[in-house]
Amino acid sequence: MLCAQDLWRDVLELRARCPLVHNVTNLVVMNFNANLLLAAGASPVMVHAHEEVEEMAGMAGAVVLNIGTLQPAWVDSMRLALLAARGRGTPVVLDPVGAGATRYRRQVVQQLRAAAEPDVLRGNASEILSVAGESAAARGVDSLLHADAALDAARRLSRDSGAVVCISGEQDHVVAPDGRHAGLRNGDVWMTLVTGVGCGASALVAAFAAVQPDRWRATVAAMAYLGVAGEVAAQRTRAAGGGVGSYQVALLDAVQLLDAETFAARLRLEVSA
Repeated sequence: MLCAQDLWRDVLELRARCPLVHNVTNLVVMNFNANLLLAAGASPVMVHAHEEVEEMAGMAGAVVLNIGTLQPAWVDSMRLALLAARGRGTPVVLDPVGAGATRYRRQVVQQLRAAAEPDVLRGNASEILSVAGESAAARGVDSLLHADAALDAARRLSRDSGAVVCISGEQDHVVAPDGRHAGLRNGDVWMTLVTGVGCGASALVAAFAAVQPDRWRATVAAMAYLGVAGEVAAQRTRAAGGGVGSYQVALLDAVQLLDAETFAARLRLEVSA
């Protein structure tokens, strides 16, 4: 049974190997996601040009595709990076930001999945329901649903696509095509008040997938790590009388400085087959 000690070994492996994570991501989150990856021990690169995206995907340990700020040229770059990575067996994480908000976003997700299925799909409940072909309540790129509402859809989507599916929310769910399920109850509500934390979770999943070949375990490790770091940062920020501006910096500090003892003591993980 997966436990904190197993996941911490993945943390140490990430810190030791410093994998290159290629992000074809959105304009809003680039800086924060790059800093989050650096704090965790990975090496970020943000490459979008058609002229180099395939080459960079071939060099990377993992690839992130994030549809937060769409334009046709970037969609083409995502497809090129996806195909290059899949051809090499490099893990790909797709973050379908706001997938249910507009017709164009739904079309982009469908186009990318038609080219090749990603290894991991990570989103909020509304996004995962949309990718699974079901209607979902959303406000822009934010979900109006609890993560539990998308769990059955996530299981079907994982089984049908062969991808690990992760739902972020008050409780995170990570499901694998073989039926494994992990529920995580870490994190803090302030994580929803800093732009880029959800997208950063997808970037961290990619970083862990670069060093852990079990995509489900890599996703669990990333979500657990970020959730515990989010709790620690919120507690310290509130104790110092700070708000969400200070919290953003504290979160990066916590991701960098989290230790094994704190991780094991705080982790709230339930695993089932």
